[in-house]
Amino acid sequence: MDNGNISLERLILKLHDVHAVKFGTFKLKSGITSPIYFDLRVIVSYPSLMNEVSSLLFQRAKEAGLKFNNVCGVPYTALPLATIICAQNDLPMLIRRKEAKDYGTGRMIEGTIHPGETCLIVEDVVTSGSSVFETAQVLQKEGLKVTDAIVLMDREQGGGERLAKDGITLHSVISISKLLDVLLEAGRIDAEVAQSVRRFIQENSTFKPTKENGSPAAKKPCTSLSYEARAQLPGIHPMASRLLKLMEEKKSNLCVSADVTDSEELLEVAETLGPLICVLKTHVDILRNFTPDTTRRLSELADKHHFLIFEDRKFADIGNTVKHQYEGGIYQIASWSHIINAHAVPGSGVVKGLEAVGKPLDRGCLLIAEMSSQGSLATGPYTQAVVKMADEHSDFVFGFICGSKISGKPEFIHMTPGVNMQSEGDSLGQQYTSPEEVICTKGSDVIIVGRGILAAADRVKAAEAYKKAGWEAYLKRLSLTT
Repeated sequence: MDNGNISLERLILKLHDVHAVKFGTFKLKSGITSPIYFDLRVIVSYPSLMNEVSSLLFQRAKEAGLKFNNVCGVPYTALPLATIICAQNDLPMLIRRKEAKDYGTGRMIEGTIHPGETCLIVEDVVTSGSSVFETAQVLQKEGLKVTDAIVLMDREQGGGERLAKDGITLHSVISISKLLDVLLEAGRIDAEVAQSVRRFIQENSTFKPTKENGSPAAKKPCTSLSYEARAQLPGIHPMASRLLKLMEEKKSNLCVSADVTDSEELLEVAETLGPLICVLKTHVDILRNFTPDTTRRLSELADKHHFLIFEDRKFADIGNTVKHQYEGGIYQIASWSHIINAHAVPGSGVVKGLEAVGKPLDRGCLLIAEMSSQGSLATGPYTQAVVKMADEHSDFVFGFICGSKISGKPEFIHMTPGVNMQSEGDSLGQQYTSPEEVICTKGSDVIIVGRGILAAADRVKAAEAYKKAGWEAYLKRLSLTT
């Protein structure tokens, strides 16, 4: 088999096909309830899949430049994998028993042992790393060196860090992050399931580093990039970069939803809350006294207080129609709104029509992938289709309106509506989520707050509270341990 031609994505889909990876509610050995479960023992019934997995494991070892004299699989699932690797590559193999027999030699390691040689450990799944570590201890007692282990699936719950602390480097073929990305892209799972698993992994690390004095070590930065770092990514959309820089500069990830019906009130909101926000979301079609002067003055306030204007128009028609809606009519949205949004229902034509107008003006578009209203149909496969559409039109689309992080690409902005620190919802189906849950737990970037601020007795004080809560949640996200 030509290892260079093996598709990792294809392997992940095959593992899902044979139910080696399952989603649902599963009680783990530790007693914890997990939304994902790996049962790689089933692959022994699929010879071609066994060969493919074994080839990828050995390929991973070669890519890492590992030097070793023999191979040992962690019992039991990794034993057939180690057997195939050794048989196909003419390598000596050792077998570790889980318990010593009270007859025969009573040995814990079977095979020819040469003390001082280096043994490579093979494992199927690593969570805490304890099984690899136990195997390493048994091998070391026989005088063997253990410096590396290769694993098919790293659950990213601290096993690699724990093993590194004990002098063993873990080399994985598949990470749980990669697996979720592939299954989400293929439509095998929806964004809600993926986010549930990511949240579980993040909240259930098995490794807690300690200082030399035994006290807990300072938390490590997570793999999440800062707004500032993301703004510098090559190929990032100019509007995304501009927004991220503005957020970092103002230390605000707050977007106020100015759903008011009077033009003067809209301008008052922009004037008083402008210094506290990164984006002002408008609905000009509900203003009963709109004039072109309204948006002229609004643009001046945006320049004065350094915020972006987001007209929540929710374009949802064929390309030619939205093109005229965007650039013409009484509102002439393209002339003053930095950001617009659109439904993906009409297909890619809606983006192409908007892009024809907005791209020359350096505007940007958000696709509506999820909504905060109860009973919304924007879920599952639809959300996945939206993410795919954004990938295909990233020269104009720079992010999403969504309930949680739905794309692993840091170039995309995630903005979440329905944020309120007090209320549980309203009688019309609106559902609310707290700033910390949106930013820290669900991985979004911007909180969109409407009535939580506009209905407050003191709007400025309320906006200050939301700005503080949103930014603290962002800092907490950055400080979480991996």
